[in-house]
Amino acid sequence: MRRPVLKALAVLATILAASSCSDAPVAPAVQPRGSPRASALTAQTTASYKLEDLGTLGGGYSVAYGINSSGHVVGYSVTASGCCSAFMWKAGVMFDLGSLGGTGATATAINSRDDVVGYAYTAAGETHGFLWEQGVMSDLGSLGGTEALALAINSTGEVAGFSNPPSGWFHAFLWRKGVMTDLGTLGGVTSTATGINNAGHVVGYSTPLSSVDHAFLWKDGVMTDLGTLGGPNSVAFGINDRDQVVGDADTADASGSSGPHAFLWHDGVMTDLGTLGQAYSFATAINSNGMVVGYSLTHSFYYHAFVWSDGVMTDLGTLGGNFSYAQALNDAGQIVGFSTTASEETHAVRWVKQ
Repeated sequence: MRRPVLKALAVLATILAASSCSDAPVAPAVQPRGSPRASALTAQTTASYKLEDLGTLGGGYSVAYGINSSGHVVGYSVTASGCCSAFMWKAGVMFDLGSLGGTGATATAINSRDDVVGYAYTAAGETHGFLWEQGVMSDLGSLGGTEALALAINSTGEVAGFSNPPSGWFHAFLWRKGVMTDLGTLGGVTSTATGINNAGHVVGYSTPLSSVDHAFLWKDGVMTDLGTLGGPNSVAFGINDRDQVVGDADTADASGSSGPHAFLWHDGVMTDLGTLGQAYSFATAINSNGMVVGYSLTHSFYYHAFVWSDGVMTDLGTLGGNFSYAQALNDAGQIVGFSTTASEETHAVRWVKQ
């Protein structure tokens, strides 16, 4: 099966529905393998978090994908003219980050220096990753093909994402000081990098076989398969500086009664983080304190954002609508993502611990 809303793979689908930008992004999916380590975990349905609506750039849709230590937020929003634009939100103000010459852009991550990465259409109609620094958006190029998406950035400005070579499938890349390096695969045809820590260690997913995806950790030039929770597929989305990795993985019974669960991987052990009541959960990010965020299917069969800490998964609630998704957090425990409102709009949000 495939996932509902990936942090970044809301990507090509998301991207830039520039031709119909006002549409909500439909995020793709992925999956896992390995030596399961399940734990009995508690779901908490109320939380002492204040939920802040970050607004939009004039349209009825916005999504937050990244937050830095200063609480500055990035994502994308539909504008009053109906197009998609990358934004940064800080001090209560959301502003447009510009474009690469085409129509439509999405910001996916921000570091402590307010450097922002994402992807945008070029004037030629191609999708390229970008780096935005001090008001200037620069094209990061590609691995030789026409498409590239930048999904993560660390404190030194190293960027991870994926791109296509002149011919063939997408490969994960690491961009450093103007050079984009192909990170290879787990033996199959494709790979995607979704996260990077300050040591330059990269996580994502790849195909060891043609029909499955496995989470990986790449460091020192070696891509390691992280396994699954007993089922066929896994995918990694976040990594902290302790090399703790989060994502989601199929459990042993992924036939319908069970499904992909959020996981925390550390030192070779993958731990099942449980769910908010129903079969599915997906972890998207982890901070240096080991707090994990993501989203899970609730007893009411709607996806809700969660925060997981010390063995407890807490439902973060919504803006009054049915759905919410947590996508990133900082070390202060501020969480960002998006939620539906009572009027069925989707808005970027920030959760702040009270």
